Amino acid sequence: MPKGYHHLTRDQRCQLAALKDSGESIDDIAMQLNTHRSTLYRELSRNQGETGYEYQQAHAKATERMTNVGENALKMTFAMIAIIESKLKLQWSPEQIAGWLKRRGAGMAVSHETIYKYVWQNKKKGGCLYKELRHHGKKYNKRSSGKAGRGCIPGRIDISARPAIVEEKARIGDWEIDTIIGKAQKGVIVSMVDRHSKLTLLSKVSHKTAQEVQEALMSRLGEVADCVLTITADNGKEFANHREIRNELGAIVYFARPYHSWERGLNEHTNGLVRQYLPKCERLDTVTKEAIVEIERLLNNRPRKVLQFRTPLEVFNAQRAKILNSS
Repeated sequence: MPKGYHHLTRDQRCQLAALKDSGESIDDIAMQLNTHRSTLYRELSRNQGETGYEYQQAHAKATERMTNVGENALKMTFAMIAIIESKLKLQWSPEQIAGWLKRRGAGMAVSHETIYKYVWQNKKKGGCLYKELRHHGKKYNKRSSGKAGRGCIPGRIDISARPAIVEEKARIGDWEIDTIIGKAQKGVIVSMVDRHSKLTLLSKVSHKTAQEVQEALMSRLGEVADCVLTITADNGKEFANHREIRNELGAIVYFARPYHSWERGLNEHTNGLVRQYLPKCERLDTVTKEAIVEIERLLNNRPRKVLQFRTPLEVFNAQRAKILNSS
């Protein structure tokens, strides 16, 4: 009997359907078709429909799949591979690359599955492209409820009082804030992200004190003060000076409910993106301000699926221009 897997012809699929309907075993059918039983098991697994195995339908599905593979192979030219590798090295995900290419048009479209396949082939050959993926190809484990509920904030305003429009993410100016702590509590980064555009601002501080965090927030958000309407934080004591921040920026700071980290889900996700460059095993007190600026630049110029593969900077600037022109 032939060894290994090969594709069936249309006539073989017709015979398979007839013999299967007559009650023949897979081993017997494999003998009669002069093929390996693994070929038949794979054929039935991949091309069987909801009503069972029908050879015409099976042949059509197999042909379409082979056509798609061929098309993707043709699209993976040297020029296309160069583009894909350059974007991977900017830590763009395969889905972001595929979406960005589709936006460019002119026959540039290639599926994210094809890009992943190329990355894994590269890994098998000893390449390192997989290391550019956010989780290095490992299964992602969701974070737990995080640090919500720490401390008692004087004058704390609960998220339940926040305007309903903030939840819609329909406008720029609604920010989420948090802190990212280095290994052994060495070094702190204050992160700020706009809910609508996903624009990220980062500021390094020496210590996680309310005063230093306040100064960082007023400095960075002050750069876009015309687009700061609300701020949402967790219950860390580093945000205890929220009233001073409100007086400076004119935006109320709302606090998520304890153990409700999903109420600041975007900020949690953004911190995860930053960790791609600054893992938890790394101290942050030795990270330069120039490195922080570069991470911020990379994140804000990376296309996002939720933004129809536009970049956060594109979306924020476009919306800000509309606000300025209408005022």
